[in-house]
Amino acid sequence: MTLRFAYSSLPWKGQNLERNLGQLAAKGWQGWETRESLDELGTPKRILRVCADAGIEIAAVSGPNASDTCETPTHEICKRRIEFAADCGVALYMTKGPGHGDVQPSSDADLDRVAAVYEDLAEHGERLGVTVAWHPHVNHFVDSEGEWDRFLQRLRRVRLCLDMAHVVLWGFEPVQAARDHADRLAYVHLHDNLSRNNTAGDLGDGPMTDYGAFLRSLEEVGFDGWVVAVSGGTRDAIDSMEINRAYLHSVGY
Repeated sequence: MTLRFAYSSLPWKGQNLERNLGQLAAKGWQGWETRESLDELGTPKRILRVCADAGIEIAAVSGPNASDTCETPTHEICKRRIEFAADCGVALYMTKGPGHGDVQPSSDADLDRVAAVYEDLAEHGERLGVTVAWHPHVNHFVDSEGEWDRFLQRLRRVRLCLDMAHVVLWGFEPVQAARDHADRLAYVHLHDNLSRNNTAGDLGDGPMTDYGAFLRSLEEVGFDGWVVAVSGGTRDAIDSMEINRAYLHSVGY
């Protein structure tokens, strides 16, 4: 099974989106994960035209961190972004959860409450043909391998965005995580040189894992979604696109 590679626009705030998307395609990327506000993206018709002109596909729409209850403005913003994804023909919406605050680890009640938020988003997405994926993240309400397992047991409709760097920071092996959670995988993130302070580099700056082995494990378990490189934004945007794509080529992809 052939993996598809996309690039996150996380470090592009305030930059020329049309230029960057055109450069992405020129550097060999197939897709793009959007982090921009809906005001910046404009209408679905407009952004689909921009993507067609650039020769790039929208891999996923990302949203703000999910809230810890459904009765918040943020929860409604997430739903609007799911609807935007549907209107663009994008099949995946990805979001992290809330921060953990001063209490660690999260209680069962905390996990139940956040799981209900995610399940509500996933139900909304299902009606529109959009899969909702949860992105586990250090320093958030799930912040260990044990909490990861406890939270996943509470999810039914929600799929998993496996970010290998956060897995590494929690002390377990990305290849094993891919195998253990193969039936939940909807989306994959690649980081390098990521810290708990949320500083990061480009692929090859670490390396945090054997990226070739990790990508092969995804193929072995039959993963057919997008693999997304997320730059730490320490270099020029165009240089980072090229560096990250060259590194993937160097490990066989």
